[in-house]
Amino acid sequence: MSENNLLQRSVTTAVARNLATTTKTSPKMMSITPRWLLSMLPWVQVNGGTYRVNRTKVELSKAERVEIDLAGGKASFSPEALRSVPVFSRLPDALITRMAEKFKTEQVSLGNNLVVEGAEENKFFIIAQGQVEVLSKGAHGSDLRIALLTEGEYFGEIELVTNRTSDVTARTITPCILLTLSRKELDSILKKTPSLNDDFKKVTEEHLELLTTVNKYGERNIDLVSGFAENIEIPETFVDYSAAPREYNLSSVQTVVRVHTRVSDLFNGPYDQLEEQMRLTIEGIKERQEWELINSTKFGLLHSADPSMRISTRYGTPTPDDLDELLALVWKKPAFFLAHPKAIAAFARECTWRGVPPATANLFGTEVITWRGVPLIPCDKLEIKSRFHSNQWLGTTSIVLVRVGEADQGVVGLHQVGIPGEILPSLSARLMKTDNLGVASYLLSLYFSLAVLTDDALAILENVEVGFYHDYEHRKAKVK
Repeated sequence: MSENNLLQRSVTTAVARNLATTTKTSPKMMSITPRWLLSMLPWVQVNGGTYRVNRTKVELSKAERVEIDLAGGKASFSPEALRSVPVFSRLPDALITRMAEKFKTEQVSLGNNLVVEGAEENKFFIIAQGQVEVLSKGAHGSDLRIALLTEGEYFGEIELVTNRTSDVTARTITPCILLTLSRKELDSILKKTPSLNDDFKKVTEEHLELLTTVNKYGERNIDLVSGFAENIEIPETFVDYSAAPREYNLSSVQTVVRVHTRVSDLFNGPYDQLEEQMRLTIEGIKERQEWELINSTKFGLLHSADPSMRISTRYGTPTPDDLDELLALVWKKPAFFLAHPKAIAAFARECTWRGVPPATANLFGTEVITWRGVPLIPCDKLEIKSRFHSNQWLGTTSIVLVRVGEADQGVVGLHQVGIPGEILPSLSARLMKTDNLGVASYLLSLYFSLAVLTDDALAILENVEVGFYHDYEHRKAKVK
């Protein structure tokens, strides 16, 4: 008898498990996330597949960021991009082209004053790279930061066209590449062509006059009279509507699931093979839906924010001050912040360092951080931009703040419930065919979109650095 047989006193577990029923789980997938954005958005039924957002007419064209092409330290832009500046938006093509040709590229180091309050600089600046802070003397004589400008933003256009002295100070807080146009260069263009000079004066005068007749949103003021005085003629007024309201068409995410009939016929215990294939595919579809709601260039949150509702972090890391600035923009019933988990961690570190740990709230059975009572919802679809492609935990991202709901003129999700073959709201599954090899194909389709009803319903904090950590005093002492 062999030595192994003498030592073996029972059936081994390796053999015994062949007779046992294995306890198993359904298939798991690491890419599944909570997708809280889909739950937090109110969804509007869009029966015709198109959702039209009617707004009041905006008389004053909105300021847009100038699209800059930066290559090898040389900045440039197309002449048409100058129309992003409201005061230049209605200038003749010939004048716009000549102005664009006169811009110079300047590289400016950190801490330089570009404009000084009270000085006659009369120079227009477009930021191609870097950050510029705009300061103004407060009532108590101290410099107050009133704006922080970054790539594509500009300043000095009113001083350029009016020859006024500057009422602000602008200085670089990072090394910058700037595109500049001086009043002297502009005058040289206008003197050569008298007709263009006349057009320039007419357009700029009309723009400055329009500024006195619209509110801060660019809508025409409603003429009213109030008080107790008698014999005063009551003004007549009306509210005009936009002649070309924006329409949102339902977008779609589609795929074809293929399952061999032999698999679905013979291997359905304990889990239904077709059901599991459908479930995992639907999880992927819903993940893509949330990504599109944030990143789509047509309707995503990151691309729908008005330029006036975009701000940059002051120091790179997201601070309580930065989130307070967002709340000052979306101050009418803010619903929630949306941020990458690493951005939330960076914000929590700033709060800890300042000694103001944020409160938490229970959301869908999970504790989440809040700021001023507004929850910070984690979402990995707000991607981190990094020069290290192998490490997505360092770099910059954005934090979004929204107001939601039709009644509050906020952000709403769009879908159509009741489509043929529906298995979930606005998601259908249809059997396409079974081919000669016995493989059945099922078409899965999800229809959705997102609409921002007014510009002040959505604000974005940009240039959020997620990789900074503080070195505390007790740690410094040990290092020494």
